[in-house]
Amino acid sequence: MLFSPFTLKGLHLKNRIVMPPMCQYSVEAKDGKPNDWHYVHYVSRAVGGTGLIIMEMTDIEPDGRITDQDLGLWSDDHIDSFARVIQGVHKHQAKIGIQIAHAGRKSQCAAIPVAPSPIAMEGYKTPRELTTEEVKGMVRKYKEAAERAVAAGVDVIEIHGAHGYLIHQFVSPLTNKRSDEYGMDRTKFGVEVIEAVKEVIPDSMPLCIRVSGVEYTPGGYDLEYMIEVCRRYREAGVDIFHVSSGGEGPIPSFARPNIYEGYQVPLARAIKQALDVPVITVGLLHQPVMANSIIGNGDAELVAIGRGILRDPYWAHHAALELKVKPDVSEQYVRAFN
Repeated sequence: MLFSPFTLKGLHLKNRIVMPPMCQYSVEAKDGKPNDWHYVHYVSRAVGGTGLIIMEMTDIEPDGRITDQDLGLWSDDHIDSFARVIQGVHKHQAKIGIQIAHAGRKSQCAAIPVAPSPIAMEGYKTPRELTTEEVKGMVRKYKEAAERAVAAGVDVIEIHGAHGYLIHQFVSPLTNKRSDEYGMDRTKFGVEVIEAVKEVIPDSMPLCIRVSGVEYTPGGYDLEYMIEVCRRYREAGVDIFHVSSGGEGPIPSFARPNIYEGYQVPLARAIKQALDVPVITVGLLHQPVMANSIIGNGDAELVAIGRGILRDPYWAHHAALELKVKPDVSEQYVRAFN
C-alpha cells in the first residue's frame, strides 16, 4: 500500500511517502536563498526514493522568517536558486513542493514582529497588531511568493496554516482578538490567502494547506472547530490537507498530549472523513509497517516521515525492503539491492 502510486489533479506520485517541511536554518548569507546544503539535503531524499518532498518553511518577507537563516521567496532574485534544487529533485523521479509561510509573532529576526493582535508568545517579543490594510498586503505577498514558486518549477504548493505561525494565529481564539473583519471571521485571512494563491497556480496543480488539528493550550480550539475551518478552506480551493497539531504556545503538563507513534493519525482521519478530502498524516511515523497500515486502513492518502527521513535519506528504499517490495533505486545503486 505504501508503494502504490497516487494521483491528485496533475500531481502523479510513485509512492505515498512524503518528506514534510523541516526547517534547516542553513541560509548562509541571510538572503533567503537555498544553497549547496539545501541542494544535497533535498536531492539526496529524491535519490533515496521519497515520492513527494516538501521544502521547508519559506517566507513571504524578510521579517516573516523565524530566523534570518530561513528560506524566503519575497523576491524574484530567489527563483533561480530554488529552480536549481527543484530540477535536481526531478532528475530522480521525485516530486517537490514548497511550503509558503510567515512566522508572525514567532519571528525571532524581526525587530518588531507582527501578528493579528499584540499578544506575545512566552519567551518572544511582543508583536505589533497588523492594520486591516496590512493584512490585505500580506495576502498579496503570499500570492506573489506562490507565483515565484510556480516559476521555479514546483509540483505542489503548501500553505503553512499550522504550528502557531501567522495564518494559525488568525484562526486561533488565543491569538486573534481583533475587532475588524479579520477578527469577526477568523478564517477570512486564510481563505483570502488560498483564493489569491489559486489565482496564480495552474489548474492542474494541487494546493495543500498544513493545519494544526487541535490546540493543546487551555482556551485553544478543538478538532470540531478545525474541521469547520478546513471546510471553509476546502470551499476556497484547498485540494489536500496536511494535518499536524499544536504549536500555539507552551503546553501545561495537564494538557500535554500523549506522544506515541501515530498519535496525530486520528486528527487526519477525522478531517478526511468529515470533509471527504485527501489528507497527509504526520507524527513519529518512522516504522514502515505502521506507515503501510495507515494507507491500508484508509486513514490517509499520504504519510509524512519527518525524523525518520532526517536520520535516513534512503528511508523509502529501506522501507521497501522491510515490506518485501522491490525498491525503485537509481541504476548506480542497483547492485546493493539485488
